Amino acid sequence: MPTEFISLTFPTPSTEIDPIPNAAIDPAFLERYARNLDDYSYNYTLVPYDSSYFDPWTVGATIASHTKNLKIIIAVRPNTLYPTVAAKALATLDQLSSGRAVVHFIAGGSDAEQAREGDFLTKDQRYGRLEDYIKILRRAWESADPFDWESPYYTFKDFSNRVRPVNGTIPVSVGGSSDEAYRIGGSLADIFGLWGEPLKETKEQIDRIYAEAEKADRTDRPRIWVTFRPIVAETDELAWAKAHRTLDALQKNRAAGLGKAPANAPPPQNVGSQRLLEIASRGEVHDRALWYPTVTATNARGASTALVGSWETVSESILDYVELGAELISIRGYDNLNDAIDYGRYILPRVREELKKRGKQ
Repeated sequence: MPTEFISLTFPTPSTEIDPIPNAAIDPAFLERYARNLDDYSYNYTLVPYDSSYFDPWTVGATIASHTKNLKIIIAVRPNTLYPTVAAKALATLDQLSSGRAVVHFIAGGSDAEQAREGDFLTKDQRYGRLEDYIKILRRAWESADPFDWESPYYTFKDFSNRVRPVNGTIPVSVGGSSDEAYRIGGSLADIFGLWGEPLKETKEQIDRIYAEAEKADRTDRPRIWVTFRPIVAETDELAWAKAHRTLDALQKNRAAGLGKAPANAPPPQNVGSQRLLEIASRGEVHDRALWYPTVTATNARGASTALVGSWETVSESILDYVELGAELISIRGYDNLNDAIDYGRYILPRVREELKKRGKQ
């Protein structure tokens, strides 16, 4: 399949480098942001989930109403919605958007964050629940007959779903860097999401995912999704100057309590963030342009590795990951709307043109 690009949805003008405390949704901004993604031929946008953030379902439906081609990835934590309800909600969004719904599952990487919404399962239990959840969704979308379910996580009788996805099913994405994430994503997911690590470590993770797919006797393999935070400019020199200004802002905001993670935040629990911090301890720059100080400045909260350089340098860096097997590239910056426009003007066309030359697009 061709290489595709993902952005992240921002319903307000607030950014990590210029945060607006308690910003409310700005409908005009959200519409403008979504339309730009559509106009610049991004393939997907991820609508994120956080215990204190906006409802992704409502935001996703709003994006669908303002776009024509953009696929909407709804981030879901299994503890927040019963799977039979989620199956209908996703299929409803899929019908409203003419087949553009995708779901990305978050098993939960922080006990404290899960507890904020009443989830006290252990990490292993959360992955067990996720495995059930995906299987229930698939059956609800594909089975014309009512069915029962009984497990430690879900029990119901005679459920029947009359809300069908446009194309028969909806793509399921799973992310993570733990053994259980590899196992469940490799065996069940259509897409597997990774944070931006050096090429060597990324290849090792891809091999793990593919091995789990083979172990599950799949005839296909999950598509690989890798996420970066590019910091770009016309030249490498200008991009590095911009990168250091961005880092200064992230550090100042965190010290002032305005960052994504408080200055006194404990070490992250999830394996993905732990991996990023360990790699950051080895050096600032990896491979062609992968920059790690943004990881330590945010305590590796979420996707935080930057690609720094000119349009050409960052495009070539993305192509390095495509050559490894990444089919979905997520790029979002620190000046959300303007960066999305710059990527759409200068990065996406370069990557796609080069892939055409290589016969891979």
